[in-house]
Amino acid sequence: MRRLLLTSGRGPAECRIAVAHALARLSTEAEAADCDCAIAPGDTDRHGPASAIAVLDGPSADALAQRWTRGSLLWVCRSPLRPHHGRKNWFVGVVDLPLPAQIPALATGDVRFESFRAGGPGGQHQNTTESAVRAVHLPSGLAAIARDGRSQHRNKALALARLAALLDGRARVAEAGEARLVQAAHDGVERGAPGLRFEGPAFRPAG
Repeated sequence: MRRLLLTSGRGPAECRIAVAHALARLSTEAEAADCDCAIAPGDTDRHGPASAIAVLDGPSADALAQRWTRGSLLWVCRSPLRPHHGRKNWFVGVVDLPLPAQIPALATGDVRFESFRAGGPGGQHQNTTESAVRAVHLPSGLAAIARDGRSQHRNKALALARLAALLDGRARVAEAGEARLVQAAHDGVERGAPGLRFEGPAFRPAG
């Protein structure tokens, strides 16, 4: 399991739009890689979140996380908010949030479990029973899913663990002790060495 922090840093509203695009792209790549992805957005306005936490889990989680944490993310696009603005480069910081040795357990009364039928990319590994599980944290509305376990019981445990990691990450970012990490991420949005590059309103990968 891997946990990432995506942040717009001190960038303008266009960087929030870039964060929203990046989260959608990360979710799409996770689905294509048969990797479950749960997201907890931070402070959000009409343009998008200033930051967000993403939990990736599955056999390809490490490879996907490494692809996304090679440096800052660059979105090259004329501003959708200020068409005559000269700037076209908008940056998003992507940072590993380490998992603690032990994540606090969730109160079972705060979680609703939903079963559903799901399959892998292109119809692979299609379940003939509703063994996939979605865990919904009722107080916050955040959710995590698990499809890769061999049974509904196993997927329930996996979804609960992913949800706990998501909530723990959000709590840690909010704490004063973790604030230094977020500040470092904000300050470290590298303007000259992006790891991933996307272009245009459709947020298409470049190169």
